[in-house]
Amino acid sequence: MTLDFKNEGDAIFMIGESKNDINSSEYLYSFHGVKNSPAPSFDLDVEYKNQSVVKRLIRKNLIESAHDVSDGGLFITLAESAMPNDLGFSIETDFDCRADAFLFGEAQSRIIVSVSPQKLDEFVDELAAADVEFSNLGTVTNGEIQIDEQSFGTITEAKALYNGALGKMMGE
Repeated sequence: MTLDFKNEGDAIFMIGESKNDINSSEYLYSFHGVKNSPAPSFDLDVEYKNQSVVKRLIRKNLIESAHDVSDGGLFITLAESAMPNDLGFSIETDFDCRADAFLFGEAQSRIIVSVSPQKLDEFVDELAAADVEFSNLGTVTNGEIQIDEQSFGTITEAKALYNGALGKMMGE
């Protein structure tokens, strides 16, 4: 299984639960200057359960891509999944979570998957039977990045920033 989104129109799901948690995140360090904070939320039993479900989804050929949420949080995970094929994403945030925690928190046991519309019903049935937390975030787009119906440019623009970041830091 690869991490890259494959097709415009595929659904984007999060397996796992969002947390109001920005502890030890790149965001907390980079934007707030906090170097030392508690570790992000982690439960080994939940991690095992979520990973087992993803393994089953892969074996049943029900997902197009899978990528863990880690360094940089959900936004970076989505961008990394969108960049290889120059696709974008349109998502809705979880209004029960602070926007910064939802997008940039690094709480563990969350996996982003994309699902073709043809396999959506079987995919949802499989998750419901597995008794795991999951949510439909949105869809894969033709290249635009949208969060809560607000445009944040294109993946091509984000990719140029991402690929040029090191050179910019080194003064090139």
